[in-house]
Amino acid sequence: MYYIIMVTAYVLINCDMGSEEFVINDLKSIIGVKNVNGIFGAYDIIAEVQTPTVDDLRETITMKIRKISGARSTLTLMAMGDQ
Repeated sequence: MYYIIMVTAYVLINCDMGSEEFVINDLKSIIGVKNVNGIFGAYDIIAEVQTPTVDDLRETITMKIRKISGARSTLTLMAMGDQ
């Protein structure tokens, strides 16, 4: 039996005030974004991202997530071990 190991990260996102709903909708359209939730606290949104490689993860975050209009800043937390 073979398993496909994916790289998983959780991306915390700060948004411009009032843009959270638009950012969430844009995140949901990105391939690799598995879950998106609005949150309370220091960040506005958390997104679970899964990609086949770390390079794909870097590309998704830097070229897609960070370029969403209304996304002000991100903090990426990479998961460890077997998922």
